[in-house]
Amino acid sequence: MTSNTLRRLLNILGPFFGLVLVIGLFSLSPTVRPYFLSGGNFKIILTQTVIVAIGTLGMTMIIISAGIDLSVGSVVALASVAGAVAQVKGHSFVTATVLTIAVGAIVGLLNGIVIGGLRMMPFIVTLGMMGIARGAAKWLSGSETVNAPESPLNDFMAQSAPGQLFPLPPGVWITLALAVLTAVIMRQTVFGRYVFAIGANEAAARLSGIRVRLYKVIIYTVAGVFFGISGLMQLSRLTQGDPTVANGLELDIIAAVVIGGASLSGGTGSILGSMIGALIMAVLRNGSNQMGWPTYMQEIIIGAVIIIAVGLDKLRHERNLT
Repeated sequence: MTSNTLRRLLNILGPFFGLVLVIGLFSLSPTVRPYFLSGGNFKIILTQTVIVAIGTLGMTMIIISAGIDLSVGSVVALASVAGAVAQVKGHSFVTATVLTIAVGAIVGLLNGIVIGGLRMMPFIVTLGMMGIARGAAKWLSGSETVNAPESPLNDFMAQSAPGQLFPLPPGVWITLALAVLTAVIMRQTVFGRYVFAIGANEAAARLSGIRVRLYKVIIYTVAGVFFGISGLMQLSRLTQGDPTVANGLELDIIAAVVIGGASLSGGTGSILGSMIGALIMAVLRNGSNQMGWPTYMQEIIIGAVIIIAVGLDKLRHERNLT
């Protein structure tokens, strides 16, 4: 087995080892183990994974293309508020659903135009958009939560038979379907190959005839669609639009993508790895709650995981250069 093959194998299996390790650590406590390993708790974990997991689908494309998006949490809040306001004003749940996703797509399009068209740094552009989207959410909601009326939209994240693993909420199945579709697009289409090429070497991609500016606009727009769907799931979960929700969500999503094997330098990553990374983040939060650890301890753990994930990414990148 060559060293390159071994590295690829470790990159693929690494997230799975991490997931098993985290589950094993929380299973050590005899008082926590019976509930933590129950079907009902795994249903909760999978449901809690949905919002982050859908966000990772868009973020994976962005990071593979050597970009970043810090506005995710604010976009999710804005999209959920827009959907709730649409329902309050009497629009059907179909219209509210389309509008919620469209808000994410529009913000993504704006990010893509500025980043791709004007060649500005993604970090700066999306940092600014983070404030713009959060402010827009507060303006649209009047700085108050918007209570959405009962509609089929609320069923996406609704749980039945809470003590058992099945049936899973529709949102979980939607997430899995989107993940499979995105994985196929990234690995089996010209668009996916272009995304990897742009992230690996943008100058070479441009010289090869790839319209880098256009594809960056498309990448951020498609990612925005996923962020809008995350906002839809957030609205379904809370049954209200909250302009203050999803604060810091972008950190969980970026950490999940990096834990899943993507490189912040671009050119590498996988949808499967990112989904496992999202699951690891959900297990960490759920296990911390089961252990009775305070919120600040959870924040410290998540922060440490992000630093370790970025450190491992840097180590992988340095090894690939040698």
